Amino acid sequence: MLNRFSLTIQWRSIAAEAIATFLFVFIGLGAIGALRVAGSGEVDGDFILIVGLAHGLGIMLGVATVAHISGAHLNPAVTVAMWITGKIGVVQGAAYVVAQVVGAAAAAALILGILGIDDIGVHAVNTTALESNFEALLLEGVLSFILVFTIFAVATDKRGPATIAPLAIGLVVAADHFVAIPLTGASMNPARSFGPALIGGEWADHWIYWIGPIVGGGLGAATYHSVIRPGGE
Repeated sequence: MLNRFSLTIQWRSIAAEAIATFLFVFIGLGAIGALRVAGSGEVDGDFILIVGLAHGLGIMLGVATVAHISGAHLNPAVTVAMWITGKIGVVQGAAYVVAQVVGAAAAAALILGILGIDDIGVHAVNTTALESNFEALLLEGVLSFILVFTIFAVATDKRGPATIAPLAIGLVVAADHFVAIPLTGASMNPARSFGPALIGGEWADHWIYWIGPIVGGGLGAATYHSVIRPGGE
């Protein structure tokens, strides 16, 4: 187990995080953009299914390609969860977060450049469906709890089914999107929210997409680490 305050920096792992996060966000935003260019941009059942599957497949591919290099966090909430459970040092973790947001911003910029559309998948709270920001924060927290708990079960626990970890993680991301696309946009990932917000210049309620996933993911990690697998790897 890595010391949480290790000063070690592994540059190849940082590059892997940036590239894989770019891959994930590009596929997710690309699906949204393609639907809108095709004139099917309304948030209906088909939109939810296609966008949810695109994000699930994108994260599955990202995890499969770099898990052996960086651990395939692709998400600041996952990196924070790994840090609080002592699986990554603070400097390497901070570098991962920077790489993730850079990769996400690059993906959003490229999608905007290719498609030239105004809405590039910026996350926003549906104030018609949700009565308060607290409900949005709670939803993002619960979804992130589920995601990180799953990651710890299938990817970090040596007893887990590591061979199907990319599939399991992709499925939980897709399932979470099916629940929350029409409510919060289904972030669970501050980098995924940050990239389009930066490129689109839209920051309304952006704090929800950092605090919800980080707190929920941290609780998911702590629950698995302390309750399901006390002291385990």
